[in-house]
Amino acid sequence: MTSSLGTRISQQSWPFPIKERRAGNYVDLLPLSANDADALWPAVVAAPESFTYLRYGPFAEIKSLQMFLKEVSARTHQPFWIVEPKGQAPQGWLSICDVEQKDSSIEIGSIWFSPSLQGTRAAREAIFLLMCHAMDELGYQRLVWRCQSQNQKSFKAAKNIGFTYEETWRRAAIVDGCQRDVAWFSILKEEWPRRRATISRWLMSENFDAAGNQMARLAELDCGM
Repeated sequence: MTSSLGTRISQQSWPFPIKERRAGNYVDLLPLSANDADALWPAVVAAPESFTYLRYGPFAEIKSLQMFLKEVSARTHQPFWIVEPKGQAPQGWLSICDVEQKDSSIEIGSIWFSPSLQGTRAAREAIFLLMCHAMDELGYQRLVWRCQSQNQKSFKAAKNIGFTYEETWRRAAIVDGCQRDVAWFSILKEEWPRRRATISRWLMSENFDAAGNQMARLAELDCGM
């Protein structure tokens, strides 16, 4: 029921995300632990520039990566997963953060993907697995993505996977001594079924050639993006 005060919702709280293994067709998400440092290190050390827009990294030595993984894997308010493409070593991590259980808002963030993972169907499926967990399994009303507006790769990724751009908060963050603008995106509960159907269609094996190249872009598959 909608009134001048907004849409009335009887539910008063939503479940917290479940930190467990999640399997897709192209990628597996595994709960992050400090023990993953050895497996992640080759990808991490090879791409220091990939940490430009993050509040952590790059990591000059494996010990510093181990300390970082130990800290974030112990967080009870922000579950992390490593991203392991099928048949490959781990190539990144991501998390569910800023979980507002009473406001039914949940965010996918703190994403680090190696350059070789970025832009692939495995990368998109990794994000999609957490989108499904948040919206289908936990039933949240609002799914959030935010990034520094200077981070054009993340800005483009949000739009490509179906998030709606909302607004930019000017000088909302200071990272590495630089003031940064923050762009906000969202998917609402009523928008999700169409987004889910089209992303699922895009991820089908028939949409990729033998080399793994997409045949049709997400925007061409009618999800209302």
